Amino acid sequence: MRIAYLHPGSIPSRYANSVHAMRMCDAFARAGHRVTLYTAPGSYDVEDAHAYYGVRHRFPIHTVPSPDYTPAGYRVRAERVRALLVRDAPDLIYGHDLYALTAAVGVAPLVYETHRLRDDPNTLRIEHDLLHADMLARIVVITHALEHEYRRVYGAVAPLPILVAPEGADPPDTRAGVESPPELPGRAHAPRIGYVGHLYEGRGIDLVLDLAHRLPDLDFHLVGGTPEDLARWTGPGHRVANAHFHGHRSPATVGAYYPLFDVVLAPYQSKVYTADGHCETGRWASPMKMFEYMAHGRAIVASDLPVLREILHDRINCLLCPPTDARAWARAITELLADEPLRGALGGEARSQVQARHTWRHRADRVLANLDRCG
Repeated sequence: MRIAYLHPGSIPSRYANSVHAMRMCDAFARAGHRVTLYTAPGSYDVEDAHAYYGVRHRFPIHTVPSPDYTPAGYRVRAERVRALLVRDAPDLIYGHDLYALTAAVGVAPLVYETHRLRDDPNTLRIEHDLLHADMLARIVVITHALEHEYRRVYGAVAPLPILVAPEGADPPDTRAGVESPPELPGRAHAPRIGYVGHLYEGRGIDLVLDLAHRLPDLDFHLVGGTPEDLARWTGPGHRVANAHFHGHRSPATVGAYYPLFDVVLAPYQSKVYTADGHCETGRWASPMKMFEYMAHGRAIVASDLPVLREILHDRINCLLCPPTDARAWARAITELLADEPLRGALGGEARSQVQARHTWRHRADRVLANLDRCG
């Protein structure tokens, strides 16, 4: 199929939604589809976006700017995207971009992927229109919790063609020279505890620093974060000698960090916020970094939250702890460091589960299943 992928954010950017869009387009291309990505211009420059994200297929990327960051500006951009699609109509239009998807109604069958419930009147109206569109072939959500919420809120829209497809990850690239191990600060023989991801509110960074205080013989490494968030967490009142912040790394290079960690942490709190506290998504989250931990066979300590239990199972592919109980987290880390067979068993099972059903290619095949009959 010829697929147009409509992404509302920027390429490149430091936000996870850009990684998701590039990984999905790469997976569609890997499955033999001709995919074109429509996105906003990047918030900073990189020489080669495909190399920056570490994708293997060089699909076309069309940047379509907005005149401004207002609903009126987004509508103008959506009409520009529609004009490009009309000029060379694809077989399927896929994406998260509510404005552009709604503008593209009538051009080709649509698949709407959403990772949260909308909460402002403007986008709620647009989403309502999209859910009533005759050419809407499928709605893709990332967790069963979010599926239940959509059916509760939009129960009068019948029937909702919802498919649950958790986030994904690819096995480590074993090609020589792809991922060179980075030099880590800290003590040469201290066990290394890793966290990879943003430093937003609700990500549990205060818990990680508490654990660094409680476990001074270990080195904690936090990979990710905007300059503003780094300044906050490394400033007065937060600095811990054995906690090392590495800042943002490109998606192509972050994979080199995982093998260096003895244990990795997923300390999500019950309320998890996106950038600038814009919205709370903890009830429905399917964190990409969790799947990357699993794909690299790392021993995970994670928050015991209902939505994470859709994938994580205590003492099968991870250890689960109450999200605010630092003593329980310290005990879990200590247990894993003392029990190498347990670390290996949990990491091996996590890796096997990703390889069996949670690669990006698995996800691409799942979200497109039977859609070749549309139109």
